[in-house]
Amino acid sequence: MYLYQDENGFLFNSDAHFLYNFISKFNPKGELLDIGSGCGIVGLLCARDFPVNLTLIDKQKHNTFISKINAKVNKLDANVIEGDFIETNFDKKFDFIVSNPPYYHQGITSSQSEHIAIAKENNYLPIESMIKKVNTIIKPRGDLIFCYDAKQLPRLLYLLENKKFIVENIQFVHGTTEKPAHLVMIHAKKGSKSLCKTEPPLINFINRQQSKEVKSIYQKTRTYSIKCKII
Repeated sequence: MYLYQDENGFLFNSDAHFLYNFISKFNPKGELLDIGSGCGIVGLLCARDFPVNLTLIDKQKHNTFISKINAKVNKLDANVIEGDFIETNFDKKFDFIVSNPPYYHQGITSSQSEHIAIAKENNYLPIESMIKKVNTIIKPRGDLIFCYDAKQLPRLLYLLENKKFIVENIQFVHGTTEKPAHLVMIHAKKGSKSLCKTEPPLINFINRQQSKEVKSIYQKTRTYSIKCKII
């Protein structure tokens, strides 16, 4: 998959690949919404590999512009919406909602770029507001799959339970075997009664070498990034 990216904006990283791999375990189908979609990588990978009707939403114009290009280049159909997710009125409900939302505290990235700040700082899409909005547009027993800062897991579980989401699967991502998890990936289902399954941890590097599992993820996603300047 060829993916154009704004060289002056936020460039996707391993989080997007890991999240897509996690999503793929649940065989998405039907109506799928990608919140804060950036250049469209996660949603477009889902549309490439699964029978979904894809909607992408991002508040930044340059992201929606480039998402449309990426969909066209890869011969994929996507409804691309430019707008604030919290304020947008949707004309349908979704079977799957996925997101790689901003999760850094304001100012922690020290970025001088507003585009990058919007993509990374959680004040631009507060997680409690996101879950509250998701609750209104997801179908009964719909699936919410996202990644977030692992240190905030207790708060995430509280917010999800408050809106009657049950976490069915959870996976932690570690940079190395010696480091604590920096990312958590969550699969929650509306109205579920299942118990939570903790997946084996995903380790990025083992003995300074990229792990076999991570290598297999990149082989699975097969993306090629093309940096460009949006005028």
